[in-house]
Amino acid sequence: MPDPSIPPELDSLTEKPFSFYPAILNIEHNEWQLSKSTWSEVLVVNRKTGLEVWIPRRFIGEVSCVDEPVMIVGLTKELEYQGGSVWPHERRVITMPRATSGAAPSSAGHGTVPPPKFSTRLDSAERRIGRLIGAVLLVCVVAGLLVVAYSKRSVRYRTIEESNLALTADDDYYSIVRKLGTPSGDRWRSDTGELQYRLLAYSGRPYVLILMGTDRQNAHYIGAMNKDWKPVHSVRLPNGDDTRAMLRKLGKW
Repeated sequence: MPDPSIPPELDSLTEKPFSFYPAILNIEHNEWQLSKSTWSEVLVVNRKTGLEVWIPRRFIGEVSCVDEPVMIVGLTKELEYQGGSVWPHERRVITMPRATSGAAPSSAGHGTVPPPKFSTRLDSAERRIGRLIGAVLLVCVVAGLLVVAYSKRSVRYRTIEESNLALTADDDYYSIVRKLGTPSGDRWRSDTGELQYRLLAYSGRPYVLILMGTDRQNAHYIGAMNKDWKPVHSVRLPNGDDTRAMLRKLGKW
């Protein structure tokens, strides 16, 4: 038998889930079930969280005629949940005072009071913020251009291991062996041509060393090539030239 304290429009909801419209703020799940009622309040239970909330009867509005997909119970005010209770939600709107063009009327004997200058202060603050943003953007653009310019400088590429070779154009086969040990691979290019080229390979290292000389007794280090046969290390010759261009032209053998 229905509880006589529950108003007729809510009587049908004792066994049915329903949702409030508008939904109660600060409560994520909007599906409820009526638990009990007094002459001034109704107690509803959240079907997902089990939260029980008393809602004053004056905030309960009309009940929808259909229950698909869910029954809707209207609220006469937008409510928010805080401190274990529901309260009418108030949307605060801050109104900024407007600057007046003339002096405000003054009371007798007190003189004139100048109008507030909030608008002028806001405009000045906006201009300062705009200039600050422009300065930051300019610094970022200049920094980006400097990075691009630096990255395009002609520098010799060296990996950490290759830079630790510490080899120069003065190193020959014997000085290289003293520094790096005996190579696992050692071969000469063909005898044809005015210059002789020698290749030294070391197991476990991703590069080979190239020596060059007018004869095999006077070959000196000119650089290193990686597994794709691209120069990864070059040296300065006594005449000031760099051996990188020479290495690029050197065919693989």
